[in-house]
Amino acid sequence: MNNRFLDACRGLPVDRTPVWLMRQAGRYLPQYMKVREKCTFLQLCKTPDLAAEVSIQPVDILGVDAAILFSDILTPVEPMGLKLDFVPGPVFENPVRSMADVAALRIPEMEEDVPYVLETIRILRRELEGRVPLIGFGGAPFTLACYMVEGKGSKDFATIKQMMYGAPEVYAALMDKITVMLIAYLKTQIAAGAQAIQVFDTWGGVPSPSDYEKYVLPYTSRLIAGLGTEVPVIHFVKGAGTMLESVRKAGGDVMGLDWHVNLGMARDQLGSGMAVQGNLDPTVLYGPKPLIEAEVKRILDENGDRPGHIFNLGHGILPTVPPENAIHMVECVHRLSMRS
Repeated sequence: MNNRFLDACRGLPVDRTPVWLMRQAGRYLPQYMKVREKCTFLQLCKTPDLAAEVSIQPVDILGVDAAILFSDILTPVEPMGLKLDFVPGPVFENPVRSMADVAALRIPEMEEDVPYVLETIRILRRELEGRVPLIGFGGAPFTLACYMVEGKGSKDFATIKQMMYGAPEVYAALMDKITVMLIAYLKTQIAAGAQAIQVFDTWGGVPSPSDYEKYVLPYTSRLIAGLGTEVPVIHFVKGAGTMLESVRKAGGDVMGLDWHVNLGMARDQLGSGMAVQGNLDPTVLYGPKPLIEAEVKRILDENGDRPGHIFNLGHGILPTVPPENAIHMVECVHRLSMRS
């Protein structure tokens, strides 16, 4: 089995740098779109055979070193009692705004409420056996709270910040409940067969560094500590380049880096005890192949010979990227990082 991804997560030497792409199963692939024609996005997430099929597609097409479960970070929020739809982005019809709203949320019974996620993981472990490891994932507490309070994506996140500052007891109660739910959800993924976990804090870079320490870090730390040490944990906070020290306090084995930070400088700051993942600007994949190769080489050079580097994009692959460019990127990573 190709274990270089798991080895790199643990800071061990590898024969070449492992690579996978955030959102690697998705609409930039014609093969994915063919499956997607059969159902809505939510139906795809809830149909294990199809979710497993699209999870495996990038392994076959791109030659990546890890598969990631096809699902959505908001999947476990729906059975908490919020009506979820995609139009096309996620929208909650009944956002959380009061202590009564928080009290009405329930902690799902994972085997009963999200069985499709666990069955997808079990199918993937069987299908991927002897090939590549499987990454499970979930959102971080703050990012889920943003969606649950705002009701959808936001430009200024004013509603969640009003709650943070003006109703801190409501905010704390909501974050506590989300954190408890996520520990149960991700531990159930591990029990079902996930071999690594990525925690996505897409909106974790929205608060100021001091607010991150006060309002975000305690809950992410609790979540990561609650997962134990059975599998590696990757913690990705988009927009965290100015507060790497704070993000490191959350724990985990690997820090995901977006494209706004120099990977080499981040490694110098974080030290040898923290592996890193990243961090090509996703829009580079629109460029000509010589440019893609040059940018891959730049990032590999920034890392140098240090173990504990997983190559990835600095955020998810964009839906209009030509698949052949993603294939070329993976090939460049493998070729240029080959150890003699």
